[in-house]
Parts: sequence; C-alpha cells; structure tokens
Amino acid sequence: MRDIVTIETRQTKPFDDQKPGTSGLRKKVPHFQQDNYVENFVQAIFDVAPKEPSKTLILGGDGRYFNREVIGRVIAMAAANDVERIVVGEGGILSTPAASNLIRKRNAFGGIILSASHNPGGPDEDFGIKFNTANGGPAPEGVTGAMFERTKQLTEYRIDPDVTVDIETIGQTNIGDLIVEVVDPVADYAVLMEELFDFDKIRALFASGFTMAFDAMHAVTGPYALEILENRLGAPKGTVRNGVPKEDFGGHHPDPNLVHAKALYDDMMRSDGPDFGAASDGDGDRNLIIGKGIYVSPSDSLAVLAANAAHTKAYAGGLKGIARSMPTSSAADRVAEVMGLPLYETPTGWKFFANLLDEGIVTICGEESAGTGANHVREKDGLWAVLLWLSILASRKESVRDILQSHWRQFGRNYYARHDFEAIDKPVADRFMAELTAMLPQLGGKTAEGFQVRSATDFAYKDPVDGSIAEHQGIRIRFENGSRVVFRLSGTGTEGATLRVYLERFEPGPDGLDRDVEEMLEPLIDAVDALVGYRRAIGRMEPDVVT
Repeated sequence: MRDIVTIETRQTKPFDDQKPGTSGLRKKVPHFQQDNYVENFVQAIFDVAPKEPSKTLILGGDGRYFNREVIGRVIAMAAANDVERIVVGEGGILSTPAASNLIRKRNAFGGIILSASHNPGGPDEDFGIKFNTANGGPAPEGVTGAMFERTKQLTEYRIDPDVTVDIETIGQTNIGDLIVEVVDPVADYAVLMEELFDFDKIRALFASGFTMAFDAMHAVTGPYALEILENRLGAPKGTVRNGVPKEDFGGHHPDPNLVHAKALYDDMMRSDGPDFGAASDGDGDRNLIIGKGIYVSPSDSLAVLAANAAHTKAYAGGLKGIARSMPTSSAADRVAEVMGLPLYETPTGWKFFANLLDEGIVTICGEESAGTGANHVREKDGLWAVLLWLSILASRKESVRDILQSHWRQFGRNYYARHDFEAIDKPVADRFMAELTAMLPQLGGKTAEGFQVRSATDFAYKDPVDGSIAEHQGIRIRFENGSRVVFRLSGTGTEGATLRVYLERFEPGPDGLDRDVEEMLEPLIDAVDALVGYRRAIGRMEPDVVT
C-alpha cells in the first residue's frame, strides 16, 4: 500500500499511425515496443473517454506476448489520470466477452482490452489495444476518431513511475486514491452463463454419454471452458483441449476456422469422433461449430441459433429481432421473415450491433467471421454460442447434422464461403477496389455463367437509432437467383492488405440441399471473375484461406 501518487509528466511526440480499426489498434509487437508508442495511445484514451458513470476501469487481455508489460504501464498511467479503481483479471487474463460483462456489472466508464483477437502472438507477431465504452461494447467511430485526433496532438503523457502491482494474486491494492482489484477472470462470466442457460439440462446431456471436443487453442477461453464445461457441466476430463493460455498460443494461429483448427475438424469427420466439436479464438469472442461429419458455417450457425433460441431458458419468451453484418449470408433473413422478426443488416464490426442491442430492438447478432452474440453483453461471445448450441442439442435430442438438415428443408440453403487473399500490396488492393467501384453502374443486368446481376452497390448504412451514416462498407453484387458476392478490404490484419471475397449461392430446395459447397460455388466464382476480373487484378488465382 502506498499513500501517495507520484505523477510525472513526460515529454513525447505524436505518432501518425495510431488510428484504431474495427477492433482497436493492431500492430506487430516490435512496433508497439517503440519508445512511448503504448503510452501515447493509452494517454489518448484517458484524455478522450468520459469517466462516467464511474471512474472504474476494467483491464485485461488474452495473455499474448507483451500483455503483462502493457498492463503494468496502463495501471501506472491510470494512477496519474484520475482513475479511482482498476479491475484486472488475475494474471492479466480476461476474455473480451468477460470484460464486456464486467464493464456493465461494475458500472465502469470503460475497459482496455489487450488483444489482437485471432491473430498470431509472440515476440515478432501481433498485439492490440482496444477500448470499450460504458455499455461494454467497442468504442463507436465518434470516440475512436477523437482518440486518433488526440494521438496526433500529444506532446506529453502522465504516469506514476513507482507503481507496481502483483496481478498474479487475487486481492486489492491501494495506491493513494487508486484501488487496483485483481479478480478471478472466470467467476462473474460463469455466473452469467448459468443465469442464461439451463445447466441441469446440459449436465443431463453429458451424463447420457454425449461426447464433445472443445479446442481452446492455447488462448484465453481455456480457463473459462475448463470451469464451465468440465467443472460445472460435468463434461469428461479432456473435453477441453489446449486449455492453458500461452503467450504464443503454443506456436499456433488462434483463429477457429478449418485451416487453423484442422486437427479438431479431422477428429469430427471420423465415424467414431465426438458428437459435437467447438473452438474459440485468441480473445474468446469467436466460435467454430462442427457436428459429427458436418461443418456448420458461422452464417448457418446464426440462423439455426435464432430459429431455435426458444429451446433455452434465456430466450424462451422469444426474440426482439436479429442482426447480421452485410457480408454474412442471408440465411438469418429467412428465419426472421418466417418468425415475423425485424432483420437488420449492418456494416462489419460489432460496434454497429451495440446501438441495436442498447435500444432493445434485437436480441441475437452474428457475423460470418465466426462471431455470434446476444444482449447479455455488447461483444460477440464464443463460449456463449457453444452453450446455446448445447442447450438446443439437449432440448431437441437430435444430432447437429439432423438439426442442420431440418433447418435447410424449412428455410432453404445458402451455400457460402469466404475467400481471403492475404498480404496483397496495399496499392494493388486499393486500385482494384477503386476500379470495381467505378464499374458498378455498368454491371446491372449483365449475365455470366447463367448468373444475371440484379444490383451492384457500394454498401452504406444509416443507423436506425442515432441516424449516423457509414459509407463504403463493401461492394455488394446481387443476382436474380438470390445469390450474392461481396468484396471488402479487411481492417483486422497488420501486414499488407487482405481482400475478402464473400460468395453465397442460394438453393430453395427441396432438392440440392446436401451438395459439396466448393462444387456449388465454382460456377458463381467463374461468373464473378468474368464480370469483374478480380483474380487477374490482384495477381492471385487461389485464396490463402477459405472459411
């Protein structure tokens, strides 16, 4: 305990590259290790963020390399920036959905989450700093824009250089007027999950011999999955794989897709494999769902969860509405139409869902990038999605395959894939997108490979709550048969540019609902390439990642 705070004002110079993306500021670790780089960005957060409704800050991260060091710096700066309480996860661990929950539960003015999400970790890999506001959600564009402007003006930052706090031990430390509270990162989140789901019903499912494999990918979800799945729900020991968080994620890429979770996929495709498979990413906000012998795309998962939410305790009374990001397949649209629910199509980025959730006009949201969530927090939530699936399986007493095929028979099937072309020279990627935008007025009515263009637009979104407008959110080409393609440059990478091409072919059924995805999408790929020539323009014939 220290009775006084020693505030130093240190001189610095602005950096010109601290503009937060859709998920905060992400760079390589050596970039963050530049003198004052972390301090400048953190000072901008403290300068811009209003300390309301309290002067409490939530702090934690996914445990990646550089996590502990930055936590120490944030605490030292908070002591000199009018913060009265910091709640930090033990060992610096705090999943993104758990941080969102704590922000809301503690009435904090916000949270600093240290993560680069699904990107690799290690001394030469990725790091990130994200600020979430008092509602628990990612800072909206007005706040991130103000933060960026502040970073360009900074000439000094404030810090208490003598602050040292043991974040490995649960308890409380007083430093002058600042209280640093180290908490069990899992406890409050586990209580929330037990409020949402019927744990007795899921326990009975596991007791019946139901088997599951959960790959935590040596990332933040490991402790959460071990406590909830094995300790509280009675899943057999060993159900959670790679459950210990590591600074480099065990040398692996903590992205829950069919490339980086291939070992789990291969197990699930065996005839004697587990009944249910799932994984989560670096910071715990994404999910992968696989049934025995069948993969569930994130778009289909959102649609199935929305259609079956009434099987769970939290949503038995029905949903208020459904929201999806624009690149996500329109499978959820058909569910909303049949159920008589409003459907909102937003730009990519969870912050666009937060207004809808705060207003109470939607209950469940989802993105094709493996993010699904609901109104219990203001972030996507990987383990929540897994528990919702388990609740539905326990209630319906059917396999994942049976549930999915029944869904397609009722609503039709959207064959869907995302093709990522990574590390493209940014000028090349920018030039292609500019050329594509220029040709949009000429695409309407054109036909290739039997696909006729119905419309081609640069997607813009007007928020129905605050009226704000987000433009240039991706190029969307729609066809007369219900198929679509979307082109978008990603904002989550740290090197070069990633062009994402989202491909969707709709089949209404009853035939043609159980065919190979790649086979079904090949004619659409050829049609789109004939129309806009994207493979020639970027110099790539095959994507780096298919999800």
